[in-house]
Amino acid sequence: MAVDLWEGLAAKLGRQYRYVQFDTIRDLVLATASGKVDVAVTNLTINQSRAELLDFTQPWFDGGMRIMISTDQGKGFGNLIAGLGDAGFLKAYAWIALIIVAATVLLTFFDRRFDEAFPKRWRDGFAESFYSVMSVATSGKSPSRKNLFGWVGRIWQGLWLVCGIAVLAYVTSSVTSVMTTLSLTNKINGLADLTDRPVGVLTGTVEEDFARQQGLQTLTYAGLDRAVEGLVNGNVAAIIADAPVLEYHAYTHPDLPVKVVGPLFEPDKYGFALPRQSLLTRPLTIEVLGAHDAGEIDDLRTKYFGSAQ
Repeated sequence: MAVDLWEGLAAKLGRQYRYVQFDTIRDLVLATASGKVDVAVTNLTINQSRAELLDFTQPWFDGGMRIMISTDQGKGFGNLIAGLGDAGFLKAYAWIALIIVAATVLLTFFDRRFDEAFPKRWRDGFAESFYSVMSVATSGKSPSRKNLFGWVGRIWQGLWLVCGIAVLAYVTSSVTSVMTTLSLTNKINGLADLTDRPVGVLTGTVEEDFARQQGLQTLTYAGLDRAVEGLVNGNVAAIIADAPVLEYHAYTHPDLPVKVVGPLFEPDKYGFALPRQSLLTRPLTIEVLGAHDAGEIDDLRTKYFGSAQ
């Protein structure tokens, strides 16, 4: 948006220009302050420290900060297994598995002793018993079996079914509880949810300064693409950056599992920066005001963000 606005204003001023790209906002600010750059064309926040080094035009955009998160955070089989382990359920599952193996062995010996139709080969008999045990454990239902001991056998089969239903209920409830816990603990809606998590910021930005002032764990990136890559890979829990930048990136990259959440905070204004006492500051400011009055800036907002803000 800043580039489109600048090109329209430069055409009205009859100015020729060429672009010089910088890796970070800090590098751009220093280059502009030293006179190596005539105009800093980007979403540059106007603040006191920068105003001491640079001249700014009239603000052309009301911005602020927002948070970007990964929509895949806390999901995945690996996170579920880790959560089950942290909650102690994996140990319980190990005991259940051991009991299933023991029950399979005992049932195999039992049927070989009392059921004449039971397979004679050990591997076939073991497989048959394992299927019976797992049927009870996973569905609460037993496959059709001979009743070898009358009413006592029926009572025993009923108790066995109750045990199977209990195992199934325990596994289901434990997995559900861990998934719910992961969903709640990984939920991020604002700054309060980032106090003990690593946060990505862009080098040399006001967001970097803000995050450090808030005592957040920060990991700096040279550009937003790298920051988003770090977010998707799980290196950071969230990114704090200019709201319009995050919103535009999410809008233009629908294939990425990211979204912008929470309200706008630390509202600020964007302007074009120039070296101190630049002769271009006043005429460029006049054209910025004219673009506001003519609705050109609102048109650019609609173009980039879908609706006028």
